[in-house]
Amino acid sequence: MGNSSQSVTVVIPARYGSSRFPGKPLAQLGGKPMIQHVYEQAAACRSVDEVLVATDDDRIKQAVDQFGGRVVMMTGDYRTGTDRVAGVARMFAGECFVNLQGDEIPLNPELLSDLIEPFMESGADMGTLKRKMDATDDLQNPAIVKVVSDARGYALYFSRAPIPWVRDDPSRQVVSGLHYIHLGVYMYTKDTLLRIAAMGTSPLEDAEKLEQLRALENGVRIRVWETGHASLRVDMPEDVPEVVEKLQQYDSMKRELGRNRVVPSR
Repeated sequence: MGNSSQSVTVVIPARYGSSRFPGKPLAQLGGKPMIQHVYEQAAACRSVDEVLVATDDDRIKQAVDQFGGRVVMMTGDYRTGTDRVAGVARMFAGECFVNLQGDEIPLNPELLSDLIEPFMESGADMGTLKRKMDATDDLQNPAIVKVVSDARGYALYFSRAPIPWVRDDPSRQVVSGLHYIHLGVYMYTKDTLLRIAAMGTSPLEDAEKLEQLRALENGVRIRVWETGHASLRVDMPEDVPEVVEKLQQYDSMKRELGRNRVVPSR
């Protein structure tokens, strides 16, 4: 459970009408819709008090009802996931809200703990996660968002472009310890979340189509913590077979670990 004095609500914004992949939250991954994978990992995190899906579509609502999840219908026009989560925050009590993208599947609930636990200790207004990029990651891929943070762990910038640009490296490959993926999970105090939702769309946000730039551009500081835990991202329909395969590999690895766990003798 979350910190005893402050509740932590995870909201998973799930729209049906994605321009690149309509119906993405309902994509079947190993016998379960994607939204169920995301929901179950969030619900398994010990730092979380409440998980709910915020959707604008009956098909998604039915799918969440079927697996026994909590879902809230959000009518109206929301610019981004952040604005949808703010809509939920206006309707429900709670001090801290986590915005978990419906297409980013944490392979381990500890991934969320890597954000929630330091956030609760830090007094930050807004936080997010990064993970070291490795040689298999495509630095040039605009679907992979990169982040650069300062020496104290605050975000300097997020971009779809390869940042930082290593001037003297013609290979344009990932440099270990320099390049970081930004994961699509945010945490905010309720007050900060509502403040960001009240701001106009900023020029940088509009250019890069990255909602977190609205906060940065308006002077909201974003703490960035590092996680070593993997997550699987589904961006396009052609990503599905690879994600299914990775989920199966992870499940069999978990089962193997479970079998090999030594039970101490009393």
